[in-house]
Amino acid sequence: MQLKEKVAIVTGGNTGIGKAIVLELARQGANVIIDYISHPEATEELEKQVAALGDRAIGVEADVSKVADLEKLVAAAVKAFGRLDIMVNNAGMETRTSVLDTTEQQYEKVLEVNLKSAFFGTQLAARQMIKQKSGGRIINITSVHEDWPMPGNTAYCLSKGGMRMLTRTAAVELAPHKILVTGVGPGAVATPINLTTMQNPAAMARLDAAIPLGRMAEPQEIASVVAFLAGDGASYITATTILADGGLIQSSPGL
Repeated sequence: MQLKEKVAIVTGGNTGIGKAIVLELARQGANVIIDYISHPEATEELEKQVAALGDRAIGVEADVSKVADLEKLVAAAVKAFGRLDIMVNNAGMETRTSVLDTTEQQYEKVLEVNLKSAFFGTQLAARQMIKQKSGGRIINITSVHEDWPMPGNTAYCLSKGGMRMLTRTAAVELAPHKILVTGVGPGAVATPINLTTMQNPAAMARLDAAIPLGRMAEPQEIASVVAFLAGDGASYITATTILADGGLIQSSPGL
């Protein structure tokens, strides 16, 4: 229970990697604000799962592409639990469109959900942590594509590359306040965003063959890295991304 009495916000927290992060932080003793934009029934079920672990989780409907909604998340954490110790900027989306085909609307949506939300989530969380004078952890869920091209998914790669530099620059700025900023860069993970690939046996065979460990990650494996970065064992790690990709980025020219 290394995170006992800590308070966390997880954006995009009721599905996929976000859901796994919520549950793992709760297993480690944290109380959690679960951000969601749809499927309130899934959030209610997740709240019950956290309660069964002995902790509290509160679902808050918030569109993280809007600063006012991010402010609502921080305010909810402080109102319910009195503080904020861990901010996980996890919400993300993609359009799977190329530089030639991406529309202005697609571009803006991807950058707002992925990068703008992480920037202002970091800003607002840091302001609260500084007010508390007890430091904190900000963890950005990026991707191997923060540094690795993915032709046909340009806006997504751009957003993740921006998160890479947000993580590094914010970490340097916030270090005097004892706020550590890190990234977690998953490779292929068995979540709804990859459902099309998972339902195509030929595509899955190609993907598995490209990954040295021979399989996609499970969401829990990414969540375990996040929990580590939130805990005392990561007290000297900041301004960097931990890749959790099964060796993918080292062995394949691109996806």
